[in-house]
Parts: sequence; C-alpha cells; structure tokens
Amino acid sequence: MQAYLELQEFCKLVHLNEDVVKGMMANGALNFKEEEGKIYIEANQGTFSIVPSAAKSQNTLVNSMTLAGESFVEKTIGTILNLHEKVLDAKDETLEALKNENKFLKDALYSMQELYDEGRTTAETLNIELKHAREEIEFLKRKYKLMWNKTIDVFGKESRLEQNDALENNEKSKEE
Repeated sequence: MQAYLELQEFCKLVHLNEDVVKGMMANGALNFKEEEGKIYIEANQGTFSIVPSAAKSQNTLVNSMTLAGESFVEKTIGTILNLHEKVLDAKDETLEALKNENKFLKDALYSMQELYDEGRTTAETLNIELKHAREEIEFLKRKYKLMWNKTIDVFGKESRLEQNDALENNEKSKEE
C-alpha cells in the first residue's frame, strides 16, 4: 500500500521549500499524482529521495537544495539586516525624542523654580510691608488717642468754665 501526502504537508515534513520539491518532481526524483487539482507525493519513496544514498546519484538534488538553501539564507540574512537597521533607526529616534522631552522637562522645572523663588521673595516683601503698616497703624492710634484725650480734657475744662460763667451770669442777673 502506498501512502501519499499533500504537497504542503510533505514540504513541512521534510522542511523544504515548495519550489525545491516541485523541482525534484520535475527531475523525476519524487513520485506524485494529481487529483482534484491537488498534488500528492508518495510518502515512502519521497522520504528516501530526500535522504542521500550511495546507490543514487544525488548531485542534482544536492545542487538544487544548495541553491535553494543559499537563496533562502541570503533572503533571511537580508531581512534580518533590514530589520536590524529599522530597529537601530527606531532606537535613535526614540533616544532623540527622550532627550528632547528630558530637556523640555528640565527647562520647565527650572522655570517653575524661578517662579517659586520670585513668589517667595514677593511674599517676604509683602510681609515686611504689612509689618510696617501695622506698626504705623499702632503709632497713629496712640497719637490720635493722646490728641483726643487732650482735646477732651481741654474741651471739658472750657465747657466747665463756660458753665460756671453762665451760672455766675445767671445768678447776677437774678440778683439784679
């Protein structure tokens, strides 16, 4: 009984590219059949065709596998190098963006520190002015209190004198 595998399954099993397997089919190294638009490869004969043997001349197989392997390796290395360049470019861009953000944050911090220092200086100045204003108010209160006390004393004496004069005048006019 012969076992057949679909082309994709066979490629996965033997770890070969589809083009290499189709090349082997064209050289007659693999037995295959086509049914309903799908290609089936004879599993037993196919696996022996892949494994090198002394009885068979495998130069064409090895050459085709080597060429396919080399192009695959070249493509893979090219892809890896390309990705590596992109990673390096992205790294450089990221570093530049982080440096710019760091510079911006430092500038903002210095600006905030300057504003804080200015605010502190302004607050100290206002506290000193407030202290002087309070001292001046206390001085003016004492000054006006003394002035009013003197005024009240003087007014009080004058009004008592006037009252006494008025009483004396009143008494004199009654006597007359």
